Amino acid sequence: MNLYTLKSTLLTEVKEKPFKLERDIQRIFEANLQAIMGLQLVKSEFTIKNKRIDTLAFDTQSRGFIIIEYKRDRSVSVVDQGFSYLSLMLENKADFIIEYNESLKENLKRDEVDWSQTRVAFVSTSFTDNQVQATNFKDLAIELWEVKQFENETLMIRPIRKSNAATSIKPLTQNKEELQKVVEETKVYSEEDIKQRGNDETQELYEKFKSAILNLSDGIEVIPRKQYITFKRGKTFFDITLNSKTIKMWINLRKGHLEDPKKITEDVSQRGHWGNGDYQITVDSDKELEYIMSLVKQALVT
Repeated sequence: MNLYTLKSTLLTEVKEKPFKLERDIQRIFEANLQAIMGLQLVKSEFTIKNKRIDTLAFDTQSRGFIIIEYKRDRSVSVVDQGFSYLSLMLENKADFIIEYNESLKENLKRDEVDWSQTRVAFVSTSFTDNQVQATNFKDLAIELWEVKQFENETLMIRPIRKSNAATSIKPLTQNKEELQKVVEETKVYSEEDIKQRGNDETQELYEKFKSAILNLSDGIEVIPRKQYITFKRGKTFFDITLNSKTIKMWINLRKGHLEDPKKITEDVSQRGHWGNGDYQITVDSDKELEYIMSLVKQALVT
C-alpha cells in the first residue's frame, strides 16, 4: 500500500521508514496497547520457565491473557512458536495470575480468567505468504498484526484477518498430542457461533442491523467474542448478541452520555450484563433501526 500527501492536486509519496530495532515497535505498542489492540498491559519482558515473553497483556473483554511477540525475522515459524507460547501459558496458569496481581496490584482469581480465550499475537513490519497461510485457520488462537512506519511520523497498523473460507486446524493436530491439547483448550469464536444462538428470524434481523452499522463508516471491524459480536473502529462502540426471540445490543457509552429522546435504551450500569457500555437495547423487529443507528453514531464519534 502506497501512502501519499496531497497538496492542491499534487501527490507526493511518503516513504516507509524502517524500524531500527524490534524494541522500537514494542515501545510503541506497549505505550498504546489499549488504543491499538484494546488490551491491558500486564508486563514487559516477562520471563517464565527460561522463556522470555516480549509483552504480556490481558483482554478485559474476553478475560483472557494475550502474549505479544515482535518480529523482524520473516523466516521464523509463527505457528510453532505460537503453539509453544500457548502451551506454556496453559501449563503455568498460576504464574500468569501471580504476575498479573503483582504487576497491577490486583486480586485476580483463577476462575475469573477464561483460559479458552488465551491467544498469541505476532507483530511485524511484514509477514511472508507462508506465515499468513499457516495461521489461516478459524480455530487457531494465533493473530498476525502488521505495522509500518513512514517518514511523516505516521504509522499504519492492521490486523491480518483470517479468510471467511478458513478451515479448522484440528485435522492437522490429530497425531500431535501437545498441539491437540492446545487446540482443545483454546476457542476462537466465529460470527457464525453467535448467530447460531438465534433462529431464522433473529439471524435475519441481525444481518439488517449489521449492514446498517457497517454503512455508518469505513474501517469498522466485526469481532466475534464468546457471548456477543463486537463492532469496533479504533475502539469498541457497539455489541450485539442473538437469542431465539430477540437480539440484544449495547452502546458503549457511560451513563449520562447518550441522548435518547425516545428512551428506548435500558440503563444497565448497576447490574451485570454482556457487552460494553451502560445502555442496552432489546428488539424483535427493525422498526426502530434508523433511530437506533442515530444512537450508535454517538458512540462511534466519541
